[in-house]
Amino acid sequence: MKEDIFMMTAIKLAENGIGFVNPNPLVGAVIVKDDRIIGKGWHEACGQPHAERNALRNCTESPEGADLYVTLEPCCHHGKQPPCTEAIIQAGIKKVYIGSDDPNPLVAGKGIEQLRQAGIEVVTGVCKEKCDRLNRIFFHYITNKTPYCMIKIAMTADGKTATRTGASRWITGELSRQHVHETRKLFSGIMCGIGTVIADNPSLTCRIENPSNPVRIICDTHLRIPMDCNIVRTAKDVPTIIATASQDSNKIQKLENQNVQIMKVPSCEGYVDLKSLMKKLGAQGIDSVLLEGGSHLHESALRAGIVQHIQIYIASKIFGGVSAKTAVGGLGVAEVDEAYLLTEPEIRRYGSDILLDYDILGE
Repeated sequence: MKEDIFMMTAIKLAENGIGFVNPNPLVGAVIVKDDRIIGKGWHEACGQPHAERNALRNCTESPEGADLYVTLEPCCHHGKQPPCTEAIIQAGIKKVYIGSDDPNPLVAGKGIEQLRQAGIEVVTGVCKEKCDRLNRIFFHYITNKTPYCMIKIAMTADGKTATRTGASRWITGELSRQHVHETRKLFSGIMCGIGTVIADNPSLTCRIENPSNPVRIICDTHLRIPMDCNIVRTAKDVPTIIATASQDSNKIQKLENQNVQIMKVPSCEGYVDLKSLMKKLGAQGIDSVLLEGGSHLHESALRAGIVQHIQIYIASKIFGGVSAKTAVGGLGVAEVDEAYLLTEPEIRRYGSDILLDYDILGE
């Protein structure tokens, strides 16, 4: 169907906003007249014009009488930008095809109703599944006020994330690692535990063309982070948060002098309370968090119920070793029926590596 073709074009346009629109949704729009695309646009950055207005502005001829394809229900309220429904009506658009309904209480069907009241025909649910998937982060955040959380794991075919000596570079191949950096761009925040910082000294940056570095979030209950680690040394260039229960005012001052934000969080069972942390991050406008280790943080996050999605890269190699690290630490579940259940995976290949994409059932 031609409707699907035009909506898929709008989806591709929306993807241009990845890494720049959070906590807003990714939205693409296409204006079609006599089966010809006469205008294209997408939401380019938070605070800037929305996709519909960009598409109207980019029209090569009058949009009067044309059809509009948009991946998300047009907004109908004044925020940082004026309502898109207003611009659509004024432009004389005759028919609007919509992919996803907007769960934002400020919109939630009101945009569709405004268009229909203005005499514009509205068709909903076009490529709905693909449009919904485009904005799974936004949908979770706008309805829960906490970040959409995904665990990323790289492991061997026998489930090891490091050798018995702790060596872990590199488990997966170059293509997988490139995809990880592309994935990082989707998220507002990237989180790891202090154990990973001490063991690997990561930078947690997005090393691709046209990068958008997520905020780095380190769970460090007792504020053990070394002052000379890469995270602290680059905090003046990359936004950095340390979540801690520590009251060490001297260390806190030193870190703040390096432009590190200290986020005080209560402890739970001797560690940072992750549910409390998610609420604080959400209140700060961080709509999504990518968890990249270590194994204790992964287990704590699953147990706290803050995880919505898991990506597992499996390399074509075996480490072996009883003491070699696995992806999820802690005590683990006691009985089989206590397992964390996952959906059927989406499976992709990157060179000799396999990527499994799962949603967490019940989250």
